[in-house]
Amino acid sequence: MRRDSCNTSSVTSSEATHRCGLLCLGPLTFHRQAVGDMVRLSQGGRLAEKTKNTFRNGLVFSSRTVKTQERIRLRVERDSFNWNGALRVGFTNVSPSSRSLPLPSMAIPDLTNRPGHWAAAVPESFCPAGTELEFWVSSSGSMYISNNSSQGKLLTGVDLSQPLWAMIDIYGQTSSILLLGSKIKGFCTRRSCPAPEPITSPDVSSLSGSTDDCISCLDMEISADKVCVVCMGREASVLLPCGHQCLCLRCSSRVCQQFGTCPLCRHKISSTGSEEV
Repeated sequence: MRRDSCNTSSVTSSEATHRCGLLCLGPLTFHRQAVGDMVRLSQGGRLAEKTKNTFRNGLVFSSRTVKTQERIRLRVERDSFNWNGALRVGFTNVSPSSRSLPLPSMAIPDLTNRPGHWAAAVPESFCPAGTELEFWVSSSGSMYISNNSSQGKLLTGVDLSQPLWAMIDIYGQTSSILLLGSKIKGFCTRRSCPAPEPITSPDVSSLSGSTDDCISCLDMEISADKVCVVCMGREASVLLPCGHQCLCLRCSSRVCQQFGTCPLCRHKISSTGSEEV
């Protein structure tokens, strides 16, 4: 296992050191070197924004390779109606660290005309400010996108025989995007770190709310994202300092006393408490 430092707030940088567990996909940010001429990165490499009012020169790439079925999650922070078109998303087999600067001004057609690049335009209706999006490549090489209300296929034919990096073009009326992380759905949902939701206190006793985190459970009456990972029989109602909501009230006391760490990521637990969801 490795020790990583994770940004636990989508607005402010709040560092929390922990060991990534087996279910963690690892940190996901924008690559700091392969950045378009008109893009500025901040918030630990998660916020990418245009520095001038332009429709082009907004290319960014993921800091690491991504897996098939790994849903890249982002939020459109700002937009401008001076231009037509909006965000373009895709994948590439070309490592960001091997790219020469300056980057091409647009993903389409500058990069898609070259081998190892696949990108598609996201409909403007998907991209107003405040919208959260997910895009991913399936095990058959098709690329999909979804928002809160709809899902669609963008393209096919992505080459899965080589490593893939996510590729985003902050194009047209899109001015700023925030990378929220990634996840792979399945019997056990795996997530990237840093956690996208803000953590406002170091103590569990002052935290409440619900978050859909990494768990493993059988088919029960309680939904998969609500079951305590220790007893597998009661609803998880305790949000830990690391951001994982994975323990019921009864098990949280026992885990804190006997182990003192989160059962998923091994982050230290300083105290316990709960609020029923």
